[in-house]
Amino acid sequence: MKQTKVNMQTIADTIHISKNSVSQALTGKDGVSEETRRLVFETAEKLGYVYSETRKKKQQERSRTIALIASEYAFSQRSFFGEIYLAIEKECSERGISLLIQSVNTEARDRLILPSVLDSQTIDGVLILSHISTEYINAILETNIPAILIDHHHPDIHADCILTNNRFAGYEAVRYLIQLGHQKIGYWGNVNISPSYYERFEAYLRAMNDASLPVDPEWVVKDAIEDINDMQKKLSNMKAFPTAWFCVNDGLGFLLISSLNQLGIKVPDDISVCSFDNGQLSQISSPPTTTVTIDLPIYGRKAVEQLLWRIDNPNEPHMEILLPAKLIPRESTRQLTS
Repeated sequence: MKQTKVNMQTIADTIHISKNSVSQALTGKDGVSEETRRLVFETAEKLGYVYSETRKKKQQERSRTIALIASEYAFSQRSFFGEIYLAIEKECSERGISLLIQSVNTEARDRLILPSVLDSQTIDGVLILSHISTEYINAILETNIPAILIDHHHPDIHADCILTNNRFAGYEAVRYLIQLGHQKIGYWGNVNISPSYYERFEAYLRAMNDASLPVDPEWVVKDAIEDINDMQKKLSNMKAFPTAWFCVNDGLGFLLISSLNQLGIKVPDDISVCSFDNGQLSQISSPPTTTVTIDLPIYGRKAVEQLLWRIDNPNEPHMEILLPAKLIPRESTRQLTS
């Protein structure tokens, strides 16, 4: 008995989608979700569908090896960067890509000692997670191995970047405080640590400006460190407090709430606190902190996708991909009563 040839319509009928969607998935075009794309590929393989260009592309991906490089500090931040790493690992596993992990200590960073794996001629691409140093990252880029930065960028670094839309997300957080009736709002962060923190500071200023609200320099802390003694010292030097504070990460939000509690200031009855990242500290804080959540698994998936695209398109202009973030209201903020 002659076997029926498997075509796109066969795949479409099997998983109950349109033939056009199958075509978009198999040819790598936009218009279908990643979940649908994966389902189409899985079904095509099960049915024995042969599509030369797609099969060639998948075989190329499965023979690739990429390196994930980050500082020892970044790898230690398991609640944030750890989730991104796991998403990268999962994406590589599903695509049949070999993933090599390399941490960079301070000595290697300062002496610009690159991981030996980059000299092996077997690495097809590099994912650089968070900040190491501008000089070190540029040294990696000088190897001419395609590279993607994750959660970091800098004007002196010319590479594709996967980033949080910090300005829009920070703006939404501060605007939420304004909508609750707060007009005296402070900022707590360190603009020198990360471009993300500076962008969130810019978001704070923009939201305050758009609402025609004054910014009191006494309530703007731009050199904060995650140390409760440093925070309490800064608080003790203030003559008065705002009715709300926007913190650039959950660690500072957690310490601020703890410090205010020790001063007998209740959150949110006396002061509202909003932070950023939706990490564990925002959830175990008392009260739980209103924060901005980032879809960390998307970071990993988009980073791998962009790296594979960059490997195939080495001469295309560099791009910054901004990922959305969403505000999560919790008990650390409240509506002001007139």
